[in-house]
Amino acid sequence: MPLRVTVPDEPSEAHQDLVLALLHAHNVSRAGDPRIKPVAVLLTDEDGAHVGGLWGQCAYNWLFVELIAIPEEHRGHNHGTALMEQAEAIARANDCIGVWLDTFEFQARGFYEKLGYEVFGAIDDHPAGQKRFFLSKRL
Repeated sequence: MPLRVTVPDEPSEAHQDLVLALLHAHNVSRAGDPRIKPVAVLLTDEDGAHVGGLWGQCAYNWLFVELIAIPEEHRGHNHGTALMEQAEAIARANDCIGVWLDTFEFQARGFYEKLGYEVFGAIDDHPAGQKRFFLSKRL
């Protein structure tokens, strides 16, 4: 039966789940179970409210830091370093051999480089006139 390409007017989670399930099955057949483990490291204020943090996942022996956010008023107090150090400790505890992440030119490349991360790739004009950098650090 021939296939055709279609584009839904409103892409849904069901569409994403379909593609993800197919990709996951293929990856498992080639590289084994990625043993995906979500990672959250949060900044919590005196009242117990979460005000920032880091989100990522361990998979295939690497921690991918997907998101990290610190409110402007809390920057410059080493919270970012504390978040990254805790994430690296979690990565080590989960037998990860490294951590990788991406950042825009207008974000925190220098911060990550001070922590020992090295650029392994970049995309020009993402967004237009800027660059997006991919960094990693072996543990």
